[in-house]
Amino acid sequence: MIRITQLKLPINHTPEDLREKISRTLRCGKLPFQYKITRQSLDARHKNDKKFVYTVDVTFEDEKKISRRVYNNNIMSISEKPYHFPEPGTEPLHHRPVIIGSGPAGIFCAWYLAKAGYCPIVLERGEEASRRKETVDRFWKNGVLDPDSNVQFGEGGAGTFSDGKLNTLVKDPFGRNTEVLKRFVEAGAHREILYQQKPHLGTDVLIGIVETLRRQIEEMGGTVRFRSKVTDLKIEDGALCGVEINGEEILPAEICVLAIGHSARDTFRLLHRTGVFMEPKSFAVGLRMEHPQSMINEDLYGEPENAILGAASYKVTHTCQNGRGVYSFCMCPGGYVVNASSEPGLLAVNGMSYQARDGENANSALIVTVTPQDFPENGPLGGIEFQRRLERKAWEAGNGSVPVQTFGDYKANRTTEAFGEIRPNIRGSYAMANVRSILPEEIGDSIEEGILAFGTKLKGFDREDALLSGVESRTSSPVRIVRNEEFQANIHGIYPCGEGAGYAGGITSAAMDGVKIAEAISKKYRNF
Repeated sequence: MIRITQLKLPINHTPEDLREKISRTLRCGKLPFQYKITRQSLDARHKNDKKFVYTVDVTFEDEKKISRRVYNNNIMSISEKPYHFPEPGTEPLHHRPVIIGSGPAGIFCAWYLAKAGYCPIVLERGEEASRRKETVDRFWKNGVLDPDSNVQFGEGGAGTFSDGKLNTLVKDPFGRNTEVLKRFVEAGAHREILYQQKPHLGTDVLIGIVETLRRQIEEMGGTVRFRSKVTDLKIEDGALCGVEINGEEILPAEICVLAIGHSARDTFRLLHRTGVFMEPKSFAVGLRMEHPQSMINEDLYGEPENAILGAASYKVTHTCQNGRGVYSFCMCPGGYVVNASSEPGLLAVNGMSYQARDGENANSALIVTVTPQDFPENGPLGGIEFQRRLERKAWEAGNGSVPVQTFGDYKANRTTEAFGEIRPNIRGSYAMANVRSILPEEIGDSIEEGILAFGTKLKGFDREDALLSGVESRTSSPVRIVRNEEFQANIHGIYPCGEGAGYAGGITSAAMDGVKIAEAISKKYRNF
């Protein structure tokens, strides 16, 4: 196979243009060939001459003959290494593996264990995706929160109500990244996610995809149980022997995968009480900021709208004078700020987009890293208490609604009394407030300094009527559940997994970690 990198074409090119470009680059004349796009990115440095940049893999009957014709650093011969799931081990399993949580980590772990013949049982405290959507829509309409089925909990995990970003910085030579994307495509995603630089699904597409993956798990022998909250773990002689569900049912198990997500605070307390080793970890907190999407498009594309490119996204970072770093996170082009609360009396926000990304505003989290030194108490749960204090202040600032403030009022540290040209695009009720009062002074000052710095890079980013809402406190897990070389916790049979356990940071990396845990179980145990 021959790989060509740095193939550049105008953004309005046709498939025939790309084929002709490949042919000219390889000087292959009319020789027949097949090609596969492995990466597509955008070069928009020249606003009037924007180009797509491709990496393609090309196959011929006689590749050596073609290779001898060209001498180019962007052309190389490669051999594709397909993903390989390990063969089952030899140690007997007396009970079916239990997976707690049906977010990306849990559902992908279950999918691969089911395919390999392990008949896993998935326990999900929330509802199936379609019912969960109805519950979340009601919450956004009337403010009545279901603590077990909401934006954080339920089939698909927190990623179901997000932009559905699939890009990841995880380097994985084993092919898990491509394997995860293939699973998404086979479950209903567009094939373009296999090669786009910044693939995304959108919350409207994700709901159908996670339900398809669940049906596939069930067809392969797995079981998925909803409204099944794990309330205790049964331990004997340092090993797992059972899982308690809803405070009444004991499910025998010697394997339990903890794919609990980063918002399962009651489960973290349970694990701490049970003696599972955990440690606090750094994460980041801040606010959501909204701008007109047309303004962001103008900044990055040189035009307010482009039908081919869709809504533009940005990524900005700044190191403050106080030494803190502030940066954008989970940017949602054409999206919405959503009330992402999961506990009564506490309020957190997140960003969400539909696949079309056709909302009026762009929004992104602007966040500052916090470390265990910032937490109000020592121990593994100190970060959770830090989050909860911020979320309580956010709830109080908006009296239960999402608090919103213009950047002009944020700088003056005063309550907003009127919006400018930008109107909030928020799912759930919102109220004018003093959002800055929610944050510790050092974090609030860092965000202001960052926004002013970003305004020198993106025109209008620091405009007075840009909107800030809060609090963005669920960026990643504040806890890491310690695991060894076999991916087990200090209690035998417990496998910490995914974002909640502190080993992933997004949909794709969490799914990849779920696959990794399935591999570890398969290498050790015999299937049924």
